[in-house]
Amino acid sequence: MISGFMALGLGILGIILPLLPTTPLLLLASFCFVKGSERFERWFKGTKIYQRHLDSFVRERAMTLKQKLTILLLADVMIALPFILLDSFFVRITLLLVIFYKYYYFFSKIKTVRTARMVTK
Repeated sequence: MISGFMALGLGILGIILPLLPTTPLLLLASFCFVKGSERFERWFKGTKIYQRHLDSFVRERAMTLKQKLTILLLADVMIALPFILLDSFFVRITLLLVIFYKYYYFFSKIKTVRTARMVTK
């Protein structure tokens, strides 16, 4: 439960701060809440944060183009740091392969939807 709340807090900060990846942190929070308590799982899935950022991905394995690009570009910035700082040919090739694979995966395995669908109760 503590891990779920920590991931939730960081995910909320990620909405405001562009350096924190919102969606992966909220997915982690969801996982922690599912494992921790049915009550907290129901609560978390009822929040606007879950519905806005995760619901369409969890239900349909789909994301908006904006969500995909935000995650991918943030990951590219993080990958660029070791790419620039390390002077190893093999590390750089590996990082480039990781970049190409993540773009392939996001655009071939995860559907792109126009808008995130929100569940109404």
